[in-house]
Amino acid sequence: MQTIMTAQSSPKIVILGSINMDLVIRCAQLPKPGQTILAQSSMEYCGGKGANQAVAAALAGGSVSIIGAVGNDAFAQRLLLNLRQHDIDCHHVAQRTAVASGLAIISVDAAGQNSIMVVPGANGTMTRDDVLAAKSIIQQCDVLLVQLEIPPDAVLAGIEVAQAAGVRVVLDPAPASGELPPEFLKVDLICPNETEAAELTGQHVASLEDARSAAIALHKLGAKRVAITLGERGTLLSLDPIHSQLIPSFPIDAVDTTAAGDAFAGALVVHWAQTDDLVSAIRFANAAGALAASKHGAQASMADRATIETLMRTTK
Repeated sequence: MQTIMTAQSSPKIVILGSINMDLVIRCAQLPKPGQTILAQSSMEYCGGKGANQAVAAALAGGSVSIIGAVGNDAFAQRLLLNLRQHDIDCHHVAQRTAVASGLAIISVDAAGQNSIMVVPGANGTMTRDDVLAAKSIIQQCDVLLVQLEIPPDAVLAGIEVAQAAGVRVVLDPAPASGELPPEFLKVDLICPNETEAAELTGQHVASLEDARSAAIALHKLGAKRVAITLGERGTLLSLDPIHSQLIPSFPIDAVDTTAAGDAFAGALVVHWAQTDDLVSAIRFANAAGALAASKHGAQASMADRATIETLMRTTK
């Protein structure tokens, strides 16, 4: 049975996903195929969708554990130290001896749009056994949040353990890779962006009506609830094939959208676990995503709970 938590309590959140070092290249415009450009700067940031969402959830007030893997390189200790500095439990982060940590190459243009290439590294070695070794923390958590930057067998193992224990599962279906096996979509909430919704359903998603149609298709594929993020328009929440609503975004000047989706997902699961109010949780998550897009970097751009709540109070 799902326990409804008070706004002051810290829900137990488990993130099953990737841990990367992000190499961020800033440029006036993203290069075209075959084009060489001069970039403005480069920086290294701790990232990976799993780690980003873990940090976002911790900042939003969750008690967070992460299941993942790092390699045998100079990045590994930096990645682990960063997670621990956010009070994230890393007992189930494996350290591989024969492979490097995951690496993401991220280009960000002057308008804040990005292009990302990911080298999985240690993330690609994750197995069902790694997940089953962490079975007890999944069984005892309030929400399991998963993405698609680790092997499908490991993701599916996490979903199966959580569902057998009656734990809510939220899927952020990124990176988009076309159709997913049905077992992946039969979750409590799926939260794709427009591109990912189009990949999953085979439908064009540009307008709000397109998003509603895609949400209905995702319900038919097994998702209990659907939240499609639509950038500056907000998030379409569909609780079933008949009932949906647009929850508006928060107006901001976007400078770097790299981790906005991760900030959204991490904040969402914490607030949903605390309140059991998905509409309120998505408004909270919209604010977290907007704040992340207003600053440079991935985890460095993420806001804490007080900052998120301030934006919500001061924006009509």
